[in-house]
Amino acid sequence: MRIGFLFNHDQVHQVAHALPIALAMRRLSPTTHVVVATTNPALTAEVHRLAGPAVDEIEIVELSLRRVSTRLLARGLEWALPIRKIGMYRDNLDLFGTLDALVVTEKTSLILKTRYGLNLPIIHTRHGAGDRAIGFNKASAGFDHVLVSGPKIRRRLIDEAGVAPDRISMVGYAKFDLLGQSRPRLPMQDNGKPTVLYNPHPSPHLSSWYVHGRAVLEHFLRDDRFNLIFAPHVMLFHRPFVVTIDKLRIDRPGRIATRFSEAPNIHIDLGSAASTDMSYTLTADIYLGDVSSQIYEFLYRPRPCLFLNSHGVDWRSDPNYAHWAAGPVIGDPAHLEAALDWAMISHSRYAAIQRRLFDDSVDLTPEPSAVRAALAILDRLGAAVTVPETHVPIAV
Repeated sequence: MRIGFLFNHDQVHQVAHALPIALAMRRLSPTTHVVVATTNPALTAEVHRLAGPAVDEIEIVELSLRRVSTRLLARGLEWALPIRKIGMYRDNLDLFGTLDALVVTEKTSLILKTRYGLNLPIIHTRHGAGDRAIGFNKASAGFDHVLVSGPKIRRRLIDEAGVAPDRISMVGYAKFDLLGQSRPRLPMQDNGKPTVLYNPHPSPHLSSWYVHGRAVLEHFLRDDRFNLIFAPHVMLFHRPFVVTIDKLRIDRPGRIATRFSEAPNIHIDLGSAASTDMSYTLTADIYLGDVSSQIYEFLYRPRPCLFLNSHGVDWRSDPNYAHWAAGPVIGDPAHLEAALDWAMISHSRYAAIQRRLFDDSVDLTPEPSAVRAALAILDRLGAAVTVPETHVPIAV
């Protein structure tokens, strides 16, 4: 059996959500040929970085745009639209046709079925445990099977996306299998001050960045009681403009003034590996954000949280903002000083809520999540499995 894992994105943030599953699958089913397909050198390098020596157990194929028309279109429009990502499917149909199943982290791959008519089982791993409505739209029902991290995801996929219960497997969060015992620290944190992670989302209609982001940076420039890690979603500054399709919006993230990057208590990271491998969600003391699913990676260890309601959302009964119950919510960064103090002082009243939110979003067991996911896929496909006598538990 030949099973493909596709990483087709401009940035590397989705690799850690599925690569551990590919590696586990290879160990569990030695007769299964695992093909990891990437679409740019950065993704290939990230596969090598995360896999380490185990990379020799899988086949890695770096796909490319083969048609001149696709390359020309990408050259003209890639500044605003993901032309390369969409074009990769058409230009590599021959490879996809050799697979018995394809495992993907995002929904654009469904065009292999809907547009190109490929009769290929496609399994969705998702890439996060967040609450945004787009994660539960009807497109999810187009997959042959969906792997979910926890009860919340399963429940909403059934209720909102119409996914049949027997096409869902709850497997935990494979990205957590990569956690080690060390907690990385930045040099500026040697000053002993609490560190805030500001993690805005890229979508213009949801993000706090376009309305309030620079005011947030200005606050920490003045208030040096805190360190600040500014590590937005890696797609926020990837292009000069951000375009979203779930609600058609376009906005410009702009540039970061040097006075912020030169401040001794501010660390800015617009897209390094550290912004995707949980380095910052592990090391920060306080989370400041809006709708990013990284909140659930932060809640792996409950700590104070604070949220910016930059669009005046009536959020309290909205499941798309369920994570805002994890801490205070403010509508203006002018209130940051008092809100940060309150987030720390009042954390005891939010800690139990945070644990409930996490447990509903991420179902962790002593068995590694990647093993659970790989077994679910292999069982679905009827592949031969050799189950190890013991499993190494996830690092806590």
